[in-house]
Amino acid sequence: MNIVVFSDSFYPELSGIADSIIILAKELAALGHRLDFYVPKYSEKDFHIFNVPAKELELGHGIKIHRLPSMRVPAPTGQAQMIIPTFLRAISIRKNKPDIIHTHLFFSAGIEALVASRFLKVPLIGTSHTPIAEFLRYSPVQSKTEEKIGQHFVSWYYNRCDFVTAPSQGILDEMKTYGFNRPCKVISNPIETKIFYPVAAEEKLRIKRDFNFPGFVVLYAGRLAVEKHVDVIIRAIALVKEQIPDIFFAITGHGKAETALRKLVIELDIERHVRFFGTLTADCHALIYKAADVFAIASTAETQSLSLMKAMATGMPVIGVNARALPEYINKKNGFVVEPGDYHGLADVLVLLSKNPLQREALGRGGFESVQRFSPDIIADEWIRLYEQVGSQFYGSHNADG
Repeated sequence: MNIVVFSDSFYPELSGIADSIIILAKELAALGHRLDFYVPKYSEKDFHIFNVPAKELELGHGIKIHRLPSMRVPAPTGQAQMIIPTFLRAISIRKNKPDIIHTHLFFSAGIEALVASRFLKVPLIGTSHTPIAEFLRYSPVQSKTEEKIGQHFVSWYYNRCDFVTAPSQGILDEMKTYGFNRPCKVISNPIETKIFYPVAAEEKLRIKRDFNFPGFVVLYAGRLAVEKHVDVIIRAIALVKEQIPDIFFAITGHGKAETALRKLVIELDIERHVRFFGTLTADCHALIYKAADVFAIASTAETQSLSLMKAMATGMPVIGVNARALPEYINKKNGFVVEPGDYHGLADVLVLLSKNPLQREALGRGGFESVQRFSPDIIADEWIRLYEQVGSQFYGSHNADG
């Protein structure tokens, strides 16, 4: 099967979208499928921000990356690009003889995918990863009217796809309130369970020593953006240290909120308890998960959170907030949910978990078991079935019409 993928978010941008579509592509290629990515061209600075060499990603046989001229757009990572639309990409795509066009965003990349689908008479699958409100957060003009127009545009766009997916039910339900009515289903992002997995207690202690961690380690990994509310976790750490003197908060990732977060750490006088690691290499990124005892995320903007799923795969309990997709994935078997902004409640849960290693172990097992169904091979198989189903219905309908 020849699959063309459009996305305005791709390597080297710090993005769950980029990570998930790359993981899936490698798995599909290993099964003999061909993939052509049409994605933005990034600057050398963007590679350096991500802490990687400024060279193209090598994804192996069967995957080709086409970098398109792009323009920078406001985003918390400082890396985001958007493809400059020409509406002529269908001409170059035609030689690939695509069976399916799959778009992961609804702006420039999405419009190019829609035009190509119509011109080439190829089925279009759209995946909705991010609520429009999160894009508009960085817009120069912010209003309820702008948000409503944006919501209607998103529903209009996905109503032109032959099938639509999302990593959580909440985002599909939200689109339905604005007129979305196409066939749809939830498909999880794939989780690299061969890289993120639990380690024995002795190994965890060794990795902790390598990172120079003290006793009880809380981890956050991801963009440092306002909607991620990392400040809530920092405030909780300031409360917890009064009862758990060796509490330590490890923060990885980068973003425009970092300066304000560092200032808050100083104001709360908890510099000894918090460390900003920046964007880690892939190996270190996996290791820091294995060194942590608890994962915390206070974001109100998640449609799944790959960071959360990695934490579960690593076998640690997770704490999230009651917002968007997080309650769809966090339950009594793998962690706790507190209300958004409630750093007192978050602190109480951290104290509870720090004092109950057996409960941490049980929740860690629950998380590990819950994400095994999201391994790349299982998710790739689900996508192949969907591609075949949509293709069969599309081409059968068009042949009948012809």
